[in-house]
Amino acid sequence: PTNLSPPSGVSFVRVKTTKEMFEATKKAFKSADILVMAAAPSDFAPKIARKNKIKKSPRGLELTLQPTVDILKELGKAKGKRILVGFALETDNEVVNAKKKLKGKNLDLIVLNNPGRAGAGFGTDTNIATLIYKNGKAEKLPKMKKTELAEVIFDRLKK
Repeated sequence: PTNLSPPSGVSFVRVKTTKEMFEATKKAFKSADILVMAAAPSDFAPKIARKNKIKKSPRGLELTLQPTVDILKELGKAKGKRILVGFALETDNEVVNAKKKLKGKNLDLIVLNNPGRAGAGFGTDTNIATLIYKNGKAEKLPKMKKTELAEVIFDRLKK
């Protein structure tokens, strides 16, 4: 969820869970030519969700998590001629792991970044990314504003 206001002319759907995001994305995907999945939905969710506060207990609490739906992987199965772009936030074996995601999710392009680098990842207006294409080619980009990175991504998709 965000408190940000969407730009004018943008279709905006509020969601709270990965499941809600999947349903909304799946619906919009039907009429899309390109999907750029820059969101980072949770990979896990509590097995049992509580609506009310869980009171503090001296015996502690065990939380069981279960995997959530992999939105891009599911949409990649129904891709057809659409273009799919994903993001890979990696800290180890970055390029190898990003290429696995690219192939496993049937993507055309994956944007790799490492949040451990100064000026990259969350909490900053800049990013340092590597674009990895379906053919395996990797293009390292310099640090730039995230808005500029978005322009570069769409510029590369035109080619």
